[in-house]
Amino acid sequence: MIRLKFIWSFNLLFYLQRDMELLFLLCSILYNSLTSLLLSLLLPFRFLLHRLFPSRAVVDPNVSFYQGTVWHDRLRPVRHSFRYSVRYALFDLDQAITTPPDRLSPDEARRVSHTTGPIYLLTIPPSVGYEQNPLSLYYCYDLDGSSKRLTKCIAQVTNTPWGERVTFVFEPESDLVAKSLQVSPFMDMLGNWKIRANEPGEELSVSIESKHPHLGNYFSATLKAKRIPPTQVSDPAVFFWLMPHKVAIWIYWHALKLWWKNVPFIQHPRYSNPSYREESEKRDQELRCGGLNADGCSSSFGGCRFAWRDANWPWS
Repeated sequence: MIRLKFIWSFNLLFYLQRDMELLFLLCSILYNSLTSLLLSLLLPFRFLLHRLFPSRAVVDPNVSFYQGTVWHDRLRPVRHSFRYSVRYALFDLDQAITTPPDRLSPDEARRVSHTTGPIYLLTIPPSVGYEQNPLSLYYCYDLDGSSKRLTKCIAQVTNTPWGERVTFVFEPESDLVAKSLQVSPFMDMLGNWKIRANEPGEELSVSIESKHPHLGNYFSATLKAKRIPPTQVSDPAVFFWLMPHKVAIWIYWHALKLWWKNVPFIQHPRYSNPSYREESEKRDQELRCGGLNADGCSSSFGGCRFAWRDANWPWS
């Protein structure tokens, strides 16, 4: 009887917590929608001002603009694929006039990646008061005489809707990293990410594959984009208008589709397995060092490849 009461109480707390998170999510969507609508109404005036006073319309020459496509392809337990167009900005962090908030400084990126050269950040800038960035990449170069070469990348993966983030260094040509963040309620925490990124030029590409111990290579995501001539970007605020919102809509819409296809919903591991981060560290250490102690292999964050940022209220 006591055991049944305990199970009933646990289930009740779980459903209450889930319903409260759903309520917070709806409130967050409403708040961001209203804020974005009001700020969007100001964009025509900004555009008109730049038309009347072209000298005030300054596009930072240390920022490049890319447009391309993101593909998602899930093979198991059901087949589900989609793609959407996306726009990114590539910031020269050492030279750019302004950079997105809540990001690593160039000196921090050099310290973490153990590099000596320039740092570039690929990200979707905030638009009309809203930010949505599942993946941001830092390209970290080493100086080689008068030239530079890409030697490391830093990934910042942020989940939706919690806003948790994990930061880690990887080899751009190809690297295998233990999965360290709950990026979707329709994927468990098992397995690894195989990630690669080419050097950004006129074109760039990024790919991530999920290598699962039971499902195999069951999920992949790719980004392919081309550089946009700066003459086609008269105002970055207009160029990126509602871009983060579009990404969020695609995330929520296809989560709903997966639920409709009866893909199992997986509770966040902070409730079911509070030690999931430590387990990720251990798996990653085994990948890099063959089971050696952390002191026996390179690290970026005090003996670990990962640095986590917790969710903000109300998700914390």
